[in-house]
Amino acid sequence: MDVHLQQITPYRTFARAEWAKLRADTPLTLTEEELKELRGLNERVNLDEVVAIYLPLSRLLNLYVAATQSLFRATQEFLGGNQHKVPYVIGMGGSVAAGKSTTARILRHLLARWPHHPKVDLITTDGFLLPNATLRREGLMNRKGFPESYDLPSLLRFLSDIKAGRKRIAAPVYSHLTYDVLPEQFIIVDQPDILLVEGLNVLQTGHLPRDGEAIPYVSDFFDFSIYLDASEADLRRWYIDRFFSLRATAFRDPRSYFHKYASLSDPEAREIAAHIWETINLVNLRENVLPTRQRADLILHKASDHLINNVLLRKL
Repeated sequence: MDVHLQQITPYRTFARAEWAKLRADTPLTLTEEELKELRGLNERVNLDEVVAIYLPLSRLLNLYVAATQSLFRATQEFLGGNQHKVPYVIGMGGSVAAGKSTTARILRHLLARWPHHPKVDLITTDGFLLPNATLRREGLMNRKGFPESYDLPSLLRFLSDIKAGRKRIAAPVYSHLTYDVLPEQFIIVDQPDILLVEGLNVLQTGHLPRDGEAIPYVSDFFDFSIYLDASEADLRRWYIDRFFSLRATAFRDPRSYFHKYASLSDPEAREIAAHIWETINLVNLRENVLPTRQRADLILHKASDHLINNVLLRKL
């Protein structure tokens, strides 16, 4: 690419210290004990990280939510209708092992402490994966997490219902223990003020139709989007570290889909984890996840110590 084009960016980049100053007077509403409950396996996020990164982000999102609510009221006045409250939807994408779940849980907690939007819900797109039986039948078990492994029509209907302001919308539940969607189990999302949607491919689009036909994408329903970024080398290391931690914990449960890995030796576990990363997760990252990074409104870049060192905010 032309070097001059590489210098053109729709983002404003903030170093960690510069971003931290944007906290202003936002109070810390999270305790160490609460953070311990929210922190994922092998995640090293601490209260300093919450203060430096997540409090400024929660302040920004609070301002965006308030502005969107004002715009919604203005639109209602223009249309002369009395529409249902519509949730502000935040999408969060990024690779396996990037720490999306922890980031989403922390944001949910902080956003719910603001006075004007106390009801904040969180769903993951894992629940919209096709059942394992379907994936096996279609020969897609090794493509789990790739775009074709999701029940996309169901996910789009769910988000369409959310944005229509409908009450009590059911989202399917996924079990990381059994590695499958749980039949007849649902999370009910009932008109929250904010809905966080976390998943690998939430920012992805397909090929645009030449005839201009309307094709909805998941990201069409987002008011704001976040991409959690890190280098391939760090993601690989974090994935293998997490595999070792799971081998010593969740994999030991006989009900676990991955119970067969619990008795592996260290060299065997490292070889298996590296193989899964190289043949599945890295392929998905390069083909489907990473290309969506530049579609995000905000990019959080993690350094090798898991801490966020740069924040990129899309210019308005």
